[in-house]
Amino acid sequence: MSTQITTELVPIQGALAQVAFRRSARARKISLRIDPAQGGVVITLPMRASRRAGLALLQTHEAWVAERLASLPSALPFLPGAAVPVRGVPHEICPVPAGRGGAWIEAQRILVTGQPEFLGRRVADCLKRLARQELTAQAAAKAKLAGLSPKCVRIKDTRTRWGSCAPDGTLAFCWRLICAPDFVQDYVVGHEVAHLRHMNHGRHFWALTDELTPHRTAASAWLERNGPALLRIG
Repeated sequence: MSTQITTELVPIQGALAQVAFRRSARARKISLRIDPAQGGVVITLPMRASRRAGLALLQTHEAWVAERLASLPSALPFLPGAAVPVRGVPHEICPVPAGRGGAWIEAQRILVTGQPEFLGRRVADCLKRLARQELTAQAAAKAKLAGLSPKCVRIKDTRTRWGSCAPDGTLAFCWRLICAPDFVQDYVVGHEVAHLRHMNHGRHFWALTDELTPHRTAASAWLERNGPALLRIG
């Protein structure tokens, strides 16, 4: 099913905010949400709904939207000198203009070669590559413990969920999880691996999750507090 997105700046309580109108064939009603990654608003419209109707919903909830936007953590762009967390530990971005090899992690630094205009993409590629390696290995290890086998593991740039399990056994994780502490990654991976056996959140699912990871309570609390900041990285 198709999805069409248009973006514009809309005044919200005296300040301009980025609003994305997402027209989706799946949508049955107009909805809005805050997009922490972009620091804006997403209004989802059914195919026949008008932009005006979306703006009316935004106006109805204008105070709530303004409050949520104001409370978002500051963005953490990939710039020279920025301290980007990797496994929860700050790593300084250090340009190496004359070097070769893209970007890699060394002694709590992210070393980036090449011209300045390539720095952001190369840092993102480095973190995504690390996320793919480590989250795939963690998922394989936990699946083996449970006598399960994922079809494959994918790394995505998701904005509303940290992980997912498709009916065909495909696991997917947000690449920004590599920025979170190890115990948070451990819980999210264990949660999704448990879905390979139980595609629900019933008691058997939670029992298996707790067998696969001891960090459910602590990791859930950490994500509640720090998840929005993770989405502002990059």
